[in-house]
Amino acid sequence: MKAILTIFLVSIFSSLTDGDSPDLIERYPALEPYFSIPVETAVCPDERGFIRRWTLLEPIDHPNRTNTVFVDSYIREHLDTGWNKDGFEVPEDGDRTRVKDTDLIWHTLDSKLFNIKLYRYAVGTETGRYGLIFRAVTVIDVPEDIENVRLAAGSNSASMWWIDGEEALILSGDRRMVMDDGASRRITLKKGRHVITGAVINGPGMSDFCLRFIDMNGNPVLNYKILK
Repeated sequence: MKAILTIFLVSIFSSLTDGDSPDLIERYPALEPYFSIPVETAVCPDERGFIRRWTLLEPIDHPNRTNTVFVDSYIREHLDTGWNKDGFEVPEDGDRTRVKDTDLIWHTLDSKLFNIKLYRYAVGTETGRYGLIFRAVTVIDVPEDIENVRLAAGSNSASMWWIDGEEALILSGDRRMVMDDGASRRITLKKGRHVITGAVINGPGMSDFCLRFIDMNGNPVLNYKILK
């Protein structure tokens, strides 16, 4: 009987501490001001067009004493590593990815703000603070072709962004997060689903990003869904 009770308690403890647990906010209350657990299967961009639903990998340790090293060549070397290219499968909440001999967990979250607070995500989940690389993934469902749009993003500090594995935008240098700080060339979002991936790197200091699609006049694109 004692052995059975021990196995039961171990099982309960494992379920509470396992990264697959759905209630990340309950386990890490410091996230609550910034994130919520997605409930609806699909959501729209917010009223200004920003995508608030992302699946975030726990941060990758990458010490940097300064952000001045974030030139294009450095960013490509450390962010464009092929992680989101051939054979890439969109991660589900709780999935694990091995990076630098460490198993890291993906978490799907809805941001309460238009910008995704990566520093708060790392500190809140007790997975890091400074000198980190973040990976982000989201999937959008476009009901009909949308022509002449641009992917517009801002990040702190440097970042790279891809649509369906194709590079769309690179933001280099030691920068603060400013909305629409950079924009891709004009593209057509074809009817159907598209995978948007990004990687953000920072040394000392805060880290966050925002992303949306804008039309030829700089107005937000709103007519698509963001999937869970």
